[in-house]
Amino acid sequence: MELETKTKISLHELLKKHFGFDTFKNKQEEAIRNIIAGRNTFVLMPTGGGKSLIYQLPALALEGTAIIISPLIALMKNQVDSMRAFSMEEGVAHFLNSQLTKAEINKVRSDIIQGKTKMLYVAPESLTKDENIEFFQKINISFYAVDEAHCISEWGHDFRPEYRRIRPMINQIGNRPVVALTATATPKVQYDILKTLAIQDADVFKTSFNRPNLYYEIRPKIGATKEIIRYIKNNPGKSGIIYCLSRKKVEEMADKLVANGIKALPYHAGLDAATRNRNQDAFLMEEVDVIVATIAFGMGIDKPDIRFVIHYDMPKSLEGYYQETGRAGRDGGEGQCISFYSYDDILKLEKFMQGKHLAEQEIGKHLLFETVAYAESSICRRKILLNYFGEDYHQDNCENCDNCLNPKTEFDGKEYFINLFNCILEVNEKFKADHIADILTGNATSTLKSYNHHMLDSFGIGSDESKKFWLSVIRQAMIKKMVEKDIENYGLLKLTDLGRKFLEEPHEVLMLRDHEYEEGDDEDFVARQIGDSALDSTLFSMLKDLRKDMAKKLNLPPFVIFQDNSLEEMAIQYPINMEELKNIVGVGAGKAQKYGQPFIDLIKKYVEENEIERPQDFIVKSVVNKSSLKVYIIQSIDRRMSFEDICKAKGIELEELLDELESIVYSGTKVNLGYAVAQMVEEDKLEEIYEYFRNAETDDLDTAIREIDDPEITDEEVRLVRLKFISEVGN
Repeated sequence: MELETKTKISLHELLKKHFGFDTFKNKQEEAIRNIIAGRNTFVLMPTGGGKSLIYQLPALALEGTAIIISPLIALMKNQVDSMRAFSMEEGVAHFLNSQLTKAEINKVRSDIIQGKTKMLYVAPESLTKDENIEFFQKINISFYAVDEAHCISEWGHDFRPEYRRIRPMINQIGNRPVVALTATATPKVQYDILKTLAIQDADVFKTSFNRPNLYYEIRPKIGATKEIIRYIKNNPGKSGIIYCLSRKKVEEMADKLVANGIKALPYHAGLDAATRNRNQDAFLMEEVDVIVATIAFGMGIDKPDIRFVIHYDMPKSLEGYYQETGRAGRDGGEGQCISFYSYDDILKLEKFMQGKHLAEQEIGKHLLFETVAYAESSICRRKILLNYFGEDYHQDNCENCDNCLNPKTEFDGKEYFINLFNCILEVNEKFKADHIADILTGNATSTLKSYNHHMLDSFGIGSDESKKFWLSVIRQAMIKKMVEKDIENYGLLKLTDLGRKFLEEPHEVLMLRDHEYEEGDDEDFVARQIGDSALDSTLFSMLKDLRKDMAKKLNLPPFVIFQDNSLEEMAIQYPINMEELKNIVGVGAGKAQKYGQPFIDLIKKYVEENEIERPQDFIVKSVVNKSSLKVYIIQSIDRRMSFEDICKAKGIELEELLDELESIVYSGTKVNLGYAVAQMVEEDKLEEIYEYFRNAETDDLDTAIREIDDPEITDEEVRLVRLKFISEVGN
């Protein structure tokens, strides 16, 4: 009690002394006093809300050492460095993890025993080690802080099974007050955290999830790499994070940024710890402007002036999205959150779930559904996000998201709501959104038939609209609090009292039609320009004629010289020198040198004669031959390694190897594939396929398979021989 009184008097002095602040933010002070009073505490604050201070200050004020459980080694290092910067005593904060040497572990333990260490950061796995449990039982622990507490819940975006073992370990070490902290938790996740940590009696401190300084925008994923490079070039010197789905894409994106003059580094779990730490420090010290990271591996970086967060791939849940975008503008300044969306990415994420437990798949699909809903919706982004976290946002226009700055036309959705609500009641509120949408559109799936739902009055009543539209109606009804999901039962739809009242007295309800995002491929940007003003059709026709004449003189199929998509980009970008031509898609240094000069001469003359104003837009520089994987493949083929051994060495499938080889060969690099093709394709088949390409007008794979028309020849064999042909004849 004496300590509590003393701390009450000096709390602001401690804040000033240790952190240099004069006042607390939001509910920091109340939460800190709660911890000092020895009570269990639950803190739910958005990224940048000052959660760390809530356990750091009590740790400094109280006797003993606070055990802070954190999921990321990178985050621990960041927090420890931060605390040491505030304190004169280097031993004030330590971390204990698998990366430390025996001598370093002994130093940590010595500082704790001497009373120097007020905060010890540990991974949950460290709690389970017998030697650590034995040591912790001997020391004075002030309290336990569980950071990133959402990791406890299977409904959270970053579930970690080891977090489920924290409470049993605390019981074994010695019971002290527990503080759980997270930046993202839906009501369901919050319930899981309190229950699993056995702190249902905890005092809860929540602040608004609204981050008014963050701008949210979703863009279709067409030409995304080019868009990203353009954006960064237009915002020189600003710090940013780009999130990608796979480690491979992280590496590729980082390489492309560097090739285009942007200071960038990769960051993912596949890098060794020293490289990750080095790259993180380079970002914090502003030696690089951009970090490219995997969604699966959280950054754990406490950098206040990150100005943009770009998602090249959409994350698996809205919680993940909210936390990752929340790393922008933590100082209250500008924060641009731009995401590139393609439904293809969602399908990929669904495929990753296959093979997991059914319950885990159900949860994963539910979380993905919310992500799709957010991406495709035309409603205020902020309103959807806050609604997801159980918070109401009462403004109609936030004036800081793409949907509010460019609103879609509203229409009266009364009849749609009536049909939807009647359908939900007709199935006794026991089915999910997907099933309800199938009933309304008249989609008689086998599941529907098994319940005889194709016999319902509601079946097909909304068949004039798409399933996507009805899913949008469901989402908008949820935002208007007329429909809710029973989370305990994987999202069964139920009417609220407000929804039932609406059915009794229907009235006008304003709705918006969702975005219809065009499906596309990032690298297929040029092809999608055809048909609009970007492509100079006259020049394109002239380039095709030139290619045809050259092909005739050289006795080659035209596609061996340049493919159509290369000519198309030439007719958009107007390259007038060899350097510019090398940056055209599918044109490497070898091909440019061998065939390029007549094309450059033609384009240059055409530009001058027609006074063409060439695009001021930069051309994204290719890193085709700079990729370490491509270099390895070329060197391995030079050593006549089998394709099977190359795939094993790099942990890739044959299809991925062929993709890489096509990229190498089509850009003009000659590789001697004869030995590999001979191993994999019988001689008579090889001759038949080779002869086809010698006389073909196109190298299109589907056309080749159709015209060769031999059931014994596989698609793979056609691809292999096509590669050999292009390399030998064209390069």
